[in-house]
Amino acid sequence: MDIAALSVISHQNAVKQQAGIAVLKKAMDNMESNNQALIKVMEKSVNPHIGANVDIKV
Repeated sequence: MDIAALSVISHQNAVKQQAGIAVLKKAMDNMESNNQALIKVMEKSVNPHIGANVDIKV
């Protein structure tokens, strides 16, 4: 096989790998922001006394 062809194939594989890593990093960043939002929502919901009593005027 030609050395130039092997070089091109190797370079193409490296670019594919770098693109895959970039996509995975973006997915991890999105998951991290979603996790932080979920934690904030859960922290707000941990108030057992809120909503337990209802004041009614007759």
